[in-house]
Amino acid sequence: MDITTQNPTSPPASRPSEVEQKRAARAATRPGDRVFLALSRGSGVFLLVLMAAIAGFLTYRSALALSENEANFFTTFEWNPTGNPPEFGIAVLAFGTVVSSIIAMAIAVPVAVGIALFITHYAPRRLAGPIAYVIDLLAAVPSIVYGLWGVLFLVPHMQGLYGWLDDYLGWTGIFEWQGGAPRSLFTAGVVLAIMILPIITNVSREVFRQVPQMHEEAALALGATRWEVIRMAVLPYGRSGVISASMLGLGRALGETMAVAMVLSPAFTINASLLDWGGGTFAQNIAAKFSEASVMGRDALIASGLVLFVITLLVNGTARMIVARRKEFSGANA
Repeated sequence: MDITTQNPTSPPASRPSEVEQKRAARAATRPGDRVFLALSRGSGVFLLVLMAAIAGFLTYRSALALSENEANFFTTFEWNPTGNPPEFGIAVLAFGTVVSSIIAMAIAVPVAVGIALFITHYAPRRLAGPIAYVIDLLAAVPSIVYGLWGVLFLVPHMQGLYGWLDDYLGWTGIFEWQGGAPRSLFTAGVVLAIMILPIITNVSREVFRQVPQMHEEAALALGATRWEVIRMAVLPYGRSGVISASMLGLGRALGETMAVAMVLSPAFTINASLLDWGGGTFAQNIAAKFSEASVMGRDALIASGLVLFVITLLVNGTARMIVARRKEFSGANA
């Protein structure tokens, strides 16, 4: 005898009626949703139009300057847009911008990742909270304050470090110091590293907090130490987030103006040593010369700004590609 007979009193499984389906469709397309969709779509389109307008303006003014330039814009070491004929190039500016940003990233990224790991996995809650609060405050400090601090405090106290680098690493040629005020690309890179440190730390900290707790608990259950848990579970999971955080910091380092302009001594030369006096970056050169430049000089500065604009887009696009490939790789392995 079958004892699993259905109870005749139990109601059958109900299906949504046509009226309920129409009501749900109307709810999904009510006026508030349509307005919000239109505003969101319009914001995205406006952003694209704004970026296209900026690129068009920079390209137009740059074309006016480059049509009068008698020198090779990408290889010339001179900046004289008011000469007869005008001669200017971005070789020194590109070198200074890239080198100072690389120095900043080499210093800031390891320190920022270490601070983020300490806050999320090592420090007790009573200590992690104040440290995170101080990092948030550092991110809100204006650039001009970092520049004043760099000029009044960091530059006078960098001579000891410069002397030590010259004594022990001067044979490489990269850290050879001829004396004088330490207002070089290396000092500018140190200031930039301090400026981008809060950005990379905050983003990396939030990424490390999103690591699934089960991954860490599984590693601990297998006998892993705290460092092995971080190396095998935390860092691989947060690698794409750390890359994104680093690219955000790099974007600020590439376009930083006032702090670099106050710390770096402008000079249109390229030196083999990072400790030699002088240098230049795109943003520093624009800030220093824009107010006193002629029409031709401003067009030349806008042309250099267009190059910085393209470099920033390439950096951000590369970061997006790395993050996307990392997500695809993680999804395939999952």
